[in-house]
Formats: sequence, structure tokens, C-alpha cells
Amino acid sequence: MHFTKVKGILSSKNGMNLFRGCTHGCIYCDSRSKCYQMNHKFEDVEVKENGISLLEESLKRKRKKCMIGLGPMTDPYIKEELGLNYTRQALEIINKFGFGVTLITKSANVLRDLDLLKEINSKAKCVIQMTLTTYDEELCKKIEPNVSTTKERVEALKILRDEGIPTVVWLTPILPFINDTEGNIIGILNYCKEAKVFGIICFGMGVTLREGNREYFYSQLDKKFPKLKERYIREYGNNYVANSVNNKKLMGVFHEFCERNGIVHDNEAIFNYLGLFEGKDISKQLSFFDEV
Repeated sequence: MHFTKVKGILSSKNGMNLFRGCTHGCIYCDSRSKCYQMNHKFEDVEVKENGISLLEESLKRKRKKCMIGLGPMTDPYIKEELGLNYTRQALEIINKFGFGVTLITKSANVLRDLDLLKEINSKAKCVIQMTLTTYDEELCKKIEPNVSTTKERVEALKILRDEGIPTVVWLTPILPFINDTEGNIIGILNYCKEAKVFGIICFGMGVTLREGNREYFYSQLDKKFPKLKERYIREYGNNYVANSVNNKKLMGVFHEFCERNGIVHDNEAIFNYLGLFEGKDISKQLSFFDEV
């Protein structure tokens, strides 16, 4: 882990990453791609040491409330966060200025900040996005070795549900010849149904591979799934998108399940929901309770 100062923290769409790099060890991670120009070892997490002060200055100047997004490239709950508390400090500032928040994670450590998430959601809007890829726990540990297991993530989703905080699941990536089975998809979808998630984002059953993450992915296949790399090379060559041969069937299963169970499964509709700030008029709520 190392620290650096940056010139800005919020993107044009009000998203931010407090860290660059990751220690989750997921074998498929797109953030390893060379196009992101990360000039340090991926596991040597870069911490934006002035990110919190930059966020406070940015939110002070904003004239209109909006949703602030955390973690589009690096999980805000990597293990380093547990000692740094940068994500928590960011949430405190978002709460202080009355903005909404959405974040994406693979970690049950999000529950550490449940108190803040509830407070933000009581005044504005808080949506937690959780990535789920693999129903089988042992397989999950092989492809996502240093992160909460699927069951742990689902338990976190259920706690968030019980606290009234809406959730969205990312069903991606689904790795060809590894977890692209109907049993895996149905298992995850049943978890989503139990947790009463608002929606599920899925771009297709497959994985993206480009320079940087492809090489790491193939090195991990050699270690954990012998001879599977050769099959990928035969099937996909240097294609950016490696779709499962079961894509059409599994997408049908996905859409039918969501439709039947009232889960939003249109990606555009979900993104619109995530980006929509919904403030709550606390004064009206208080006057209502006074009358009662």
C-alpha cells in the first residue's frame, strides 16, 4: 500500500475511487487492464491521501444534490479500508451535506458502516450494489480468493433488506467452462429473490478479456484449472468478449426468473434508478409525527 496526492476525486458523473489496485485476488478482474494506466503493482494499493478533503470541497460547491458513486473500479471495502477508514469518512461527508450514495462491493464489510448507510437513506437515498458470480462456495474461493464468500455477501444483502436499504446485484462475470451452468445461475437468482433485491444487472453470460487482465486470467487458469487456458485460446483467441456457449439459454433463464419474481432486469432502468437522487423532506416527516 502506498499514498499519493491527486488533483481531483469526482468524475463528471459523480463517481469516485479512493483507491487504485486491489487485494481481492479475483482471477478475472478487468481493472488489471493496461488501458487504465496503473503504473504500480496491482496488489500494491494506491491510496488517494487527499481524496477525503477533495470530496468535502467538491460537495460544498455543488448547487444541486445528486447521487455519489463509490467503487466503480476498486472495491471501497478492500481489506486496507478496515484500517484506513477512508470509505467511512467519505460516507460521513456525503451524509453531512445531504447527498445520496451508491457503492459497489463484493464484501460483507459494508455492514461496518450500516449506521451511516441507514442515516443517509433516511434523508436521501442509499443503494448498495453487490457482485455475485458463483453459487458454489468452494468454486467461489478459487476464483475470488480474498473476499467474502457468496453466502456472506447474501447474508449482508438480507441485513440491508431488513434495514430498508435497497440493493442491486451484478451478475457478472460468468466464466465460460467454469460457472456458466444453469445450476449456478438459478442458485444465485434464488439468493437474489430471498434478499428481495431491487434489480439485477447482467450484460450477458461471459467475461471480458483485454491486455493486462487476459494475461493474469490465463496464469490463474494454469494454476487452478489446468488445460483450460488452451481451450479459451482455441475458442476466443484475442477477442475482447468471451461469451459462454450457453449464453442464449442462460440469459433466457435469467430474464424469465426476474420477470416471474418482480425483479428489475433491464440494465438501463437500473442505471437510471441508481443515478436518480431522491431527497426526503424531513421537516414534513417531523411535523407529521408531531400531529400524531
